[in-house]
Amino acid sequence: HVQLVESGGGTVQAGGSLRLSCKVSGYTNLHGCMGWFRQGPGKKREGVAAIDSGDFTQYADSVKGRFTISQDNAKNTLYLQMNSLKPEDTAMYYCAAGSRIRAWSRAADYDYWGQGTQVTVS
Repeated sequence: HVQLVESGGGTVQAGGSLRLSCKVSGYTNLHGCMGWFRQGPGKKREGVAAIDSGDFTQYADSVKGRFTISQDNAKNTLYLQMNSLKPEDTAMYYCAAGSRIRAWSRAADYDYWGQGTQVTVS
């Protein structure tokens, strides 16, 4: 079965960096899309970034120029490099995967989800 496991979250000061990882098993991003979402306290889940099987990437305006999504197919791992972090980036971060994505930032389009990793920026 498909399993996505995030890691790399933590607490960091504003301006700092973190790299999130998502280890994937039972799924290959050959024809679909993988993405990172986040959900802050009292907020709805929002798309942060996505990458398709051809390494085409998309980002939310709020993270463009600061975050970078990448994938290592040999390691079956998705990454999110987060630089210049701001307090408003504080959230639970989730990775997701799907093969029938119509809108990269629409959570309902994704079939598989990880359990999340907490990022806190003080």
